[in-house]
Amino acid sequence: MDAKNLLVPAKGGSGVDGLVMQLEADRADFKYLTFEVRKLPAGESFSGSTAGCELGVVAFGGRFGVTSTQGAWNDLGGRAHVFDGLPWTVYLPIGTEFTVVAKTDCDLAFCYCRAEEFHPARVIAPSDVTVEIRGGGNASRQINHILRPDFPAHRLLLCEVYTPSGNWSSYPPHKHDVHNPPGEVDLEEIYYFRLGRPEGFAIQRVYTADRRLDETMTVRDGELVLVPEGYHPVVAAHGYNVYYLNALAGSARSMAASDDPDFAWVRQTWTDQDPRLPLVK
Repeated sequence: MDAKNLLVPAKGGSGVDGLVMQLEADRADFKYLTFEVRKLPAGESFSGSTAGCELGVVAFGGRFGVTSTQGAWNDLGGRAHVFDGLPWTVYLPIGTEFTVVAKTDCDLAFCYCRAEEFHPARVIAPSDVTVEIRGGGNASRQINHILRPDFPAHRLLLCEVYTPSGNWSSYPPHKHDVHNPPGEVDLEEIYYFRLGRPEGFAIQRVYTADRRLDETMTVRDGELVLVPEGYHPVVAAHGYNVYYLNALAGSARSMAASDDPDFAWVRQTWTDQDPRLPLVK
């Protein structure tokens, strides 16, 4: 694959049912992940079915309710945007009919993952999110763990990452494309980006050790990068805090990864973490 296929632009405007981003699994030859972003005006709704997928609905912003064949939740959400606080998320299992109703203007991610196991529906409130400050120096970043490996789901894993202006993230470069537990598992992954100021950008590289895949992309607000394999570091442009939502799924319920051996040594140089973190609380 090349940069043209790895970088997915946002749609020019809201489509049917507020659709502004759509990634079908076959777009990246993924086995598991499908991804959508919908912006619903207050009072509008979106109805669907998880069918053979499990689903995580992550609120980037706004308040909403969900009714489904697995339960109903009337007053969810609250942050105005991704830099305004921790997320609300709804997990829905396979075979679930659902309707999402926007109480205010809403900005929502729909993270679908092919699954065979049934796990109960659940709301993940901000108080359920584990915040981790990872890395060191100007490779410090904030991880909001939403659907962790110990979360009762079949395959879907979700987290948010905040990279302060000028910092590196997913660094040292790491990969998870070989099933060799416990050190590494084979996961497909998406990076969906938002920026603190919409005119900014991030840079993401995706490459394999043999350079069969070796692409460097400029990523704008609302764009998505596919990571089918290989190492995939990110850097935030100076002056611009960068957010991305990670959805992952693959051969095991783990986020185990291996560093690029050429860069692993940098971990030993870290003596402190960026005092700007956490960016959101």
